Amino acid sequence: MTSETMTDMPSTAAAAPVDSSTAARNRLVIALLLVSTFVVFLNETIMSVTIQPLMTDLGVTASAAQWLTTAFLLTMAVVIPITGFLLQRINTRPIYMLAMAIFSVGTLICAVSPGLELLVFGRVIQAVGTAIMMPLLMTTVMTLVPPESRGKTMGNISIVMSVAPAIGPTIGGFILTHFDWRFMFILVLPIALAALALGAWRMKNVSTPRSTPLDLISVVLSVLAFGGIVYGLSSFGEAASAAGEHGMSPWIPLGVGLVTMVLFVWRQLTLQDRALLDLRTFAITNYTLSVVMMAIAMMALFGVIILLPLFLQNVIKLDPLQIGMMLLPGSLMMGLLGPIVGRLYDKWGTTRLLVPGSIVVSAVLWGLTLVDQNTSIWVILAGHIALCIGLAIMFTPLFTASLSSLPMQLYSHGSAILGSVQQVAGAAGVALFIALMTIQSAALTAAGTEPVSALAAGIRTGFMTGAIISLFAIVAAFFVKKPPANPEMAGMGGH
Repeated sequence: MTSETMTDMPSTAAAAPVDSSTAARNRLVIALLLVSTFVVFLNETIMSVTIQPLMTDLGVTASAAQWLTTAFLLTMAVVIPITGFLLQRINTRPIYMLAMAIFSVGTLICAVSPGLELLVFGRVIQAVGTAIMMPLLMTTVMTLVPPESRGKTMGNISIVMSVAPAIGPTIGGFILTHFDWRFMFILVLPIALAALALGAWRMKNVSTPRSTPLDLISVVLSVLAFGGIVYGLSSFGEAASAAGEHGMSPWIPLGVGLVTMVLFVWRQLTLQDRALLDLRTFAITNYTLSVVMMAIAMMALFGVIILLPLFLQNVIKLDPLQIGMMLLPGSLMMGLLGPIVGRLYDKWGTTRLLVPGSIVVSAVLWGLTLVDQNTSIWVILAGHIALCIGLAIMFTPLFTASLSSLPMQLYSHGSAILGSVQQVAGAAGVALFIALMTIQSAALTAAGTEPVSALAAGIRTGFMTGAIISLFAIVAAFFVKKPPANPEMAGMGGH
């Protein structure tokens, strides 16, 4: 890290004592960001229980309806890398206003959509606003909150990052039972507009913008890289259900994505201080391990969020409201545990939380590989609650340990990278689980297996993939450490 880069950034606001008015301002800013981010993150998964009604209402296939979730995650993965640049160039208040305004426009488009195409477009616009909010929240918290208190604050953030997506199916199921699916957006729109108005009134600037060049080549490469990888993965499920129809092979966009990802990484390493994403964050082992574990956890979370409602609706034959109520206790448990786990992180560090948390998540995923149409809903309920507890124990230490491992001048890059990895992993989890489910169930149906049994077997295959991947998280959990209070020592990997 050059001395020039170090002096370009202000010293951390948390390092120096703050007076009561500044502390009150900081709390207000963080509270506004938390509430707004919760609202926008809810939209990641609120559509997951609407696949069947939308297939009927709009006359589309399951793989096409899947794009309501995948396109959202794909857009976030493409936009988030650019937010590292935006957070350095634009102050807190205007970038907050930009994000919430974009999200509100996307929500309005979804609310008036007559068909799938415009609905997906509205979801993409929503995702652009959402993509800005997450790194803005993370970077602001890392700047304002001192290291000794970050666990508690990150516990509150984990409510946003994990509970909002997890509770989405519950809210979606309730709305579908009583209203048309468009009300999922009609009810969210006034909340988004209220957050926008409140931000215009009370949001304060807490960052110090600086002139940073934008490398357009890196922007193009990031779009092709992240977009190609996620689109390719998503296309496998659609190709599997196309029943012999000819179309572009999923390997083409996936190959383009992988090749351009190599070029993107090479260019970022070459540009260094002028990079769109400063990949020197990965030189810090603790950050890298935390990001890997976060990717595995997000694949598990979003894979289960998309497959479990399909299983409950099409195999167990529950209606959307029943599905929502089934998933509600686990989601609430995750929210209640967030602040508690944050305080435990401040006291215990990482190992005593990550190891048992990763073991619980893996055990539940292995358990889900045994479900079929005769499985009791109480077993599913207990498994989902246990999964949410395991993820809650993992998320807060990972959020905190990853970014606290970085020096302050890398916070915006670190949070943007973390967000990109989260969304790519989430989209990849959805795409991979759906693809494997579709391939396996189609093969069994063609072989004469009863459709419900074939679908259950396909879903088990998806869960099996998540279970295998989860084993790597258990190994990594032993090596993630709590960073020292001095971020410049983060690369040393202290407890």
